[in-house]
Parts: sequence; C-alpha cells; structure tokens
Amino acid sequence: MLAREWLGHARGVMDRIEATQLENIRRAAEIMADSIAAGRWVHTFGCGHATIPVEEMYPRIGGFVGFHPMIELPLTFFTRITGEMGVHQFLFLERAEGYGREIMKSYTLDPRDTLWVFSHSGLNQVNIDVALAAREIGMKVVVAGSAEAFAGKPPRHSSGKRLFELADVVIDTCVPAVDATVEVAHHQDRVGPVSTMAFTTVVWMTICTVAEILVERGVRLYIHPSHNVPGDTTARERLDAALAEYKRRIAGV
Repeated sequence: MLAREWLGHARGVMDRIEATQLENIRRAAEIMADSIAAGRWVHTFGCGHATIPVEEMYPRIGGFVGFHPMIELPLTFFTRITGEMGVHQFLFLERAEGYGREIMKSYTLDPRDTLWVFSHSGLNQVNIDVALAAREIGMKVVVAGSAEAFAGKPPRHSSGKRLFELADVVIDTCVPAVDATVEVAHHQDRVGPVSTMAFTTVVWMTICTVAEILVERGVRLYIHPSHNVPGDTTARERLDAALAEYKRRIAGV
C-alpha cells in the first residue's frame, strides 16, 4: 500500500532528525533566543515550497512573536502554474543571482538579528544572495535543508558557495536528494515528497527549544492563542497583546 510506504519514509526522516540533529537544533535555538531576547528578530526565508515552513511559524496558533516572515510573492505564489507568476518564471527567478540582495534592501536589518533560511538543496542563487547579505551585516545564519544529501554538488552561485557553507548552524532535514520517496509502476519519477514534512518537524522542534530557553531566561513569550476554544474568555486579549508586541517590534523593520 503506497500510503503506508510514504508514511514509513516520513517516519524514518523524523527518526533520523531526532537521532542526529538535536545538538544542532539546540545550537540554532540558542542563537535565535539571543535575537528575540534582545528585542530583535529571527528573519525567516525560503523559495517555492520552502516558504511553507516560513508560513508555519508566525502568525499561527502556538507560534510566538520574534519570527519575522520574509516571503517574496513571485518566489512562492505559483499556484496558477502557467501564465502570470507560473512555474517557469519561478524556476528562473530562484536562480537569478542578485535578486536576493535586492530583497534584503527592503528591510531594516541588525547584527543582532538571525536569518533562518530553508532550502532543500542549498544550491539556488536567491537563497545564497540572502545569506551572503546577512553575513555582511553581521547576522547569524541558520540553514535547514538536506545538507548531507547535497554535499559535494557543484555550486551555481558565482561566489562558489553553497548555502550550507554560509551557515553558523546547519540543521539537516535528512531527506534524500530526490525528495519524492514512493515508486509508482511504469513511471520514472516518484511521488510522495517528504521535505515539507521534514521542514515542519525542524521548525517546531527548534521553536519549542527557543521557547524553553527564553522561559528559562525569564523572557515573556507573546504566544498566538487559539480563539476558537469554548469558555476561553481572554483569548482575544492575549491575541491583541501578541499583535501589539509584533507591531511594536516591526516598527523598526
């Protein structure tokens, strides 16, 4: 049954993340906690389906203020598939060297900030542009992606760098390079990718660790609550408080 086969591959990736990445997750979380405790940001960035973990963090129930999504619409909104903002344009733009540096010009960044980039391969130029710009500012860079699977692959960026080489901390998603994991009869290509599930796993393992560290330091978390729970009469007040804190911080971004 192919459904169970995919589930087995997904569980296997999660198990490998647990077995091999806890130390890196802790190191990344310490860096992020430093930024948030300083009143600054963990800026989050990805292209294509690697924007899904960015959108998963904040705003959403169970997320908290401190994570700032940087989502460039032409690099994520390609659900029209063809025509305006279609897949062909997206594939061109994510490899357009220099685009990432132009994206970074639109934000007020600080050496106390952290940049968290999501990329399965670590090869595309936009992600590398963004990471290089962050490092020049003095920001720490955390990268989540399939680092081991793409080790030794030739770089595409003129700097000669792959994204994983620019990171202060790499969290390996433990996903095979091909991403899709389930073979289908009479077809060359597989179905059932697991990178999105791996990214989301890394996101919440890391963010929960950031929360743990901040609480240990006595830092208040402005958590985005569920406002759909019957009987919770203060949920809207807590939501308003979180959004007010986000607004206060974002005034400088």
